[in-house]
Amino acid sequence: MTLDFTLDDEQMAVRTQAREFASTVLSQVEGAIAPFGKPEERFYALRPFYQQMVDAGFVKALIPAEYGGAKFTSLQFVLAVEEISRVDINVASAVLGTGLGLYAVTNFGTEEQKHRFLTPFCGDEPKLAAIAYTEVTGGANYDSTDPKVGVQTFARIEGDEIVLNGAKHYTTNASGWNGEGADLIAVVCRTDPAKPPQESLAVVMVEKGTPGVEVTGMIDTIGHRAVNSPRVEFTDVRVPLSNMIGEPGDGLAIVKSAFSWTCAPIGAACVGRMRAAFEYAYEFTKTDNRSGPHPVIEYQNAGYMLADIKMRIEAARYLAWKAADHFDKTGGQDRELANITKVYNSELSVQTVYDAMRLVGVDGYGDKTPIAGIMQDVLCFPVYDGGNMGVRRRALHEMLMEPSYDHLALAENRLSTGN
Repeated sequence: MTLDFTLDDEQMAVRTQAREFASTVLSQVEGAIAPFGKPEERFYALRPFYQQMVDAGFVKALIPAEYGGAKFTSLQFVLAVEEISRVDINVASAVLGTGLGLYAVTNFGTEEQKHRFLTPFCGDEPKLAAIAYTEVTGGANYDSTDPKVGVQTFARIEGDEIVLNGAKHYTTNASGWNGEGADLIAVVCRTDPAKPPQESLAVVMVEKGTPGVEVTGMIDTIGHRAVNSPRVEFTDVRVPLSNMIGEPGDGLAIVKSAFSWTCAPIGAACVGRMRAAFEYAYEFTKTDNRSGPHPVIEYQNAGYMLADIKMRIEAARYLAWKAADHFDKTGGQDRELANITKVYNSELSVQTVYDAMRLVGVDGYGDKTPIAGIMQDVLCFPVYDGGNMGVRRRALHEMLMEPSYDHLALAENRLSTGN
């Protein structure tokens, strides 16, 4: 028996399609968003590109076939994300944000909920979903056993209705294309302020047009320039009780699973951005003499740096592939390798792009090359989706303390803990 990293015809087709789409369509994103100074305007400028993602089937790839989609495996998704992110991170983030917004329904919803919430996303319209997870005070302690801290967005149950009150920010896609809200927002909340999240954390789906949902601000970020990060306030928002996914307390498992799913794609996005930096720096060193007698690549130091960059890219790519494949094979239960990939690749991407900037020199810090923009993008990866310090604590440190933890499990395609 051999360990084979060869992509089959279907996987290669996904990779090739994504590469061609990125080169022909997404290469125009930078020019399209450049004229706009406000983050919401840059985000709205993504709509035609997101529409083409819909037309090409990338949004349906988030949804199982029985509800009208054509769901990718995690590995297929990772193969596409690397190619797309090499050219543009913004549209990829909008699709990933929609995937996060739909994740609870797709993986934990009832059949009725899946048909009701997922089917509308399989049409021709550029619908957006979002997850409202991060509290305005931060999201790091959402799983704290102390009910006085953590999630402060509450869902009061009144008969057959839920009444939501609270505020979130960094809610990617939540503004919608016109400031009137995303088509569907998955709100992470608690059903009882006196009970810890283990008993009260819930995910409640809020549809566009529901009274009481208001976008009250927009955070402008230094990278991911067209990914919107709105503050959303929920004031006496009433939805049917049937909009809750699972039961109070189930939100803990849903949130952990959702953010484990994004880990491998984020790892692949890091590879895509590293590739973009490497490709520019490599061409630069082959063609620029920097006023010297030889191209930069002929100097040993430059050659060694390029070799190190390429090694990191290869290692990061196959780690993302392994994590995606392991996530698929464990039915989405893997948390260790997924989170390792997110932490490792995101921090590696910062060092790698910095080294590409060092190769190019001071021009890499200005607007005459793409390197500075790529650096702005990769600086986001270690701090979003919970942040790497939080991931180390909540996912990896927590797992290391489990009595059933087996450090050899990942190498043997098993789960690292017994639960």
